[in-house]
Amino acid sequence: MNEITEPTVTTDGETPNPEKPAKKEDSFIVFLIKLVFIVLVFRSFIYSPFSIPSESMLPQLANGDHLLASKWAYGYSKYSLPGEVPLIPGRVFASLPERGDIVIFKHPVDGTDYIKRAIGLPGDTIEMQQGQIILNGTPVPKQRIANFENALSPNTLCHPLAETVSKPDGTMVCSYVQFKETLPSGESYNVLDFGAMEKDNFGPIIVPEGKIFVMGDNRDNSQDSRFPATPGGGVGLVPQELLVARASVIMWSTDGGAEWIKPWTWFTALRGDRIGNGL
Repeated sequence: MNEITEPTVTTDGETPNPEKPAKKEDSFIVFLIKLVFIVLVFRSFIYSPFSIPSESMLPQLANGDHLLASKWAYGYSKYSLPGEVPLIPGRVFASLPERGDIVIFKHPVDGTDYIKRAIGLPGDTIEMQQGQIILNGTPVPKQRIANFENALSPNTLCHPLAETVSKPDGTMVCSYVQFKETLPSGESYNVLDFGAMEKDNFGPIIVPEGKIFVMGDNRDNSQDSRFPATPGGGVGLVPQELLVARASVIMWSTDGGAEWIKPWTWFTALRGDRIGNGL
């Protein structure tokens, strides 16, 4: 039980003034500083938001998706910090992705954020024959499944090699030939394929120590490790020290049809069926 005490009284019979409270302005500034610090720590070491600006990772990730990525998954480096402040020497708590992880990394040449799927780890032999991955001499199972259909919108334009289809309700969708791949670990994911293309035959190469072989799930619309690293283009073999985070969950998705001056479009542009999808 809390004890209640009587206020002390001075010799002249007056109660002394309590300590002067801090000014509201000072308290608010302290609150803002604490809030900024907490946000920086959260974004640098726990989760950070990323947005998807292309269709190279369809069907898992679409243009207009906004996701959260775990920053601790592969360790920390200067790339974990805002502005790439060089406060962390090298990479601490470093670890490799697992095959099948969707990884975010810095482009080896221009330093922009890229997102692809980790397919080959150091020591792996990677080859493609007629669009099928051959991992360490064994073909990765690739099963034909139903086409992936994506509604046309400002964020979703139909690739010239895909098919535009009108649904019975009048909705226009882009229809992609889709396959299910299953890695030796049992990890499965869906990929899109336009048919015979130049990079459907590749390798074999051995992934060197400290490098990762990555690919986009939209196989014929992805500049990935099959292409030499060039600014704004292919990424080549990705150095492990350039890993930033592992994609975890889609927290928001928009078809690009929203306008700030029309609040109702904020909701009509929402792709609610994508929100909360784990990656």
